Amino acid sequence: MPERRFRWDESDVILYHLGVGAGALDAGGGAALHYLYENAGFQVLPSFAIVAPTFHEAAVPSLEIPGCDIDLGSVLHYDQQVEVEGPISRSGEAVLRSRVCDVFDARDASLIVREGQAFADDGRLLWTVRDTIYVRGEDAAAGQSRPRLGGAIPDRPADVTRSFRVLPQQAMLYRLCGDRNPLHVDPAFAAKAGFDKPILHGLCTYGIVLREAVDALFGGDTEVVRSFYARFAGVVLPTETLVVEMWEEGRCAVVQAGIIDAAGGPTRPALANGLIETSGSGR
Repeated sequence: MPERRFRWDESDVILYHLGVGAGALDAGGGAALHYLYENAGFQVLPSFAIVAPTFHEAAVPSLEIPGCDIDLGSVLHYDQQVEVEGPISRSGEAVLRSRVCDVFDARDASLIVREGQAFADDGRLLWTVRDTIYVRGEDAAAGQSRPRLGGAIPDRPADVTRSFRVLPQQAMLYRLCGDRNPLHVDPAFAAKAGFDKPILHGLCTYGIVLREAVDALFGGDTEVVRSFYARFAGVVLPTETLVVEMWEEGRCAVVQAGIIDAAGGPTRPALANGLIETSGSGR
């Protein structure tokens, strides 16, 4: 896959943080200033690394896998991981080198694992992102099953639980971070895809959950986080309420997120098998 050179600055980072809900419930108290104000101990969520290379693109995203002719209608975003080598700077320039690193069998589908690594001009590795796409109707030739990744939920109540009401305009904000898929903004397009209304980006949910965990477990210190893995488990709609449950397991944290049922039914899964590894967890 071709290399991609990209750059980012404080404005991009602030817009990303707004897109994943920073400051939404702050009510002017200043608790989110480290995400939104460049002169207040400014930090960058590690999940920004996922969107940084394509942040300024306005075209509808495409699926680029050399040698594969895949119908986008048969594709689902299965999981996501980001691993940073250190704190992400508030501005910078890098080169992304991407590859397909694995293909697994999933009965009547394939799981295609992609990896992208960002390098500074001096050759230093800045971060690695990996995602898996689920492709219906494509069988992996090797027949190998995907190993289980992420965190297992401990057999005890969550140590910390937080909730976040998704803003009505959340997807419209997040799409400005380089994902202009009309599924997230166009009611007619969403209806053709089988949804009552435009849905939230899965990566927006991913970023919201990481931000909530960083605030609750690490006092808002993004630099503690070394990596974050999670599997997408369900659709989230604007105005719904996400409940994020967290378990502290040594120098790691297990997380999961669900949607509160407005009618009083059971919580609907949104993000599963979440695992945050910190800079002191031996990675």
